[in-house]
Amino acid sequence: MDIEQMTEQMAEPAAAPERNKPPSVWGKRWGRLYAQRHIQIMALLGVAWMIVFNYVPMYGIIIAFKEYNIVRSVAEAPWVGFDHFKEFFQDDNFVNVMKNTLGISLIKLIVGFPLPIIFALFLNEMRSVRFKKAVQTISYLPHFLSWVVLGGILTTWLSDVGIINDLLLALHLIQEPISYLAEPSYFWGIVVASDVWKELGWSAIIYLAAITSISPEMYEAATIDGAGRFQKMWYITLPSIKATISILFILAVGGVLNSNFDQILVLRNALNESASNVIDIYVYQTGMLSGRYSYSTAVGLFKSVIALILLLLANRVTKKLNDTSLF
Repeated sequence: MDIEQMTEQMAEPAAAPERNKPPSVWGKRWGRLYAQRHIQIMALLGVAWMIVFNYVPMYGIIIAFKEYNIVRSVAEAPWVGFDHFKEFFQDDNFVNVMKNTLGISLIKLIVGFPLPIIFALFLNEMRSVRFKKAVQTISYLPHFLSWVVLGGILTTWLSDVGIINDLLLALHLIQEPISYLAEPSYFWGIVVASDVWKELGWSAIIYLAAITSISPEMYEAATIDGAGRFQKMWYITLPSIKATISILFILAVGGVLNSNFDQILVLRNALNESASNVIDIYVYQTGMLSGRYSYSTAVGLFKSVIALILLLLANRVTKKLNDTSLF
């Protein structure tokens, strides 16, 4: 190498060392996903279960607009449009079914929704921890019994020679035994009371959990100001769990047409049919027993659409009143 070439090489600037480029946004995301791969796999299994069992079966909704039977496939069934919906609206049982469904559901909402809140408030005020745990355990137990078991218990208690009639006769409140499950006028009350008895303690768990998150300093400050127990519940506890109450109220309104199929199925009979024939029972009878799958699907779809509308309305109203909503 001659002197000129060496001079040229020395004159050239030295190449700057390569710096590590910052990772892109997608690189960061993929890195985070890989680091959490075990948790993500667990989550994907839940998503897959939901898709398979909640979304894929929604394809069957189209049989509400077809005349389907088990002999041929859904694709081969002829289209009938809204004929099944029109038939349901013109059915002689439509008024009775809607009256029973809305009546039972609205009474459950009016009576059964605030009672767990009241129960949680009073349970939170108990000073004896042992007594509080005993009350909680006793109130939770009915939730873990199926309606088949509870239905048998209620049928025995409410019979002519059951404990309810024996007690009322001993107290001279009635003159002769009453067949409660044979009288349609008693059916709604029995359904609502038994549902509250079964779910009161379990429904109060969420409210108790929300109450435990309230800062004790707020109660201490209220005590210093001279507030009593009821004043603390009204001005501290209830406003602090307002968001929880709102969310559960929205969900309760969305399910207002769900009359608890299991409960009514085990308590109903031919004598109280006029008060126990709700949408779920009607769908079961027309679909499973009579084999009218398209018609029963149309009735179930009608119920789902009404439930969706009620959910959206409750969500909108709650968001305007206290700025709390599901979405």
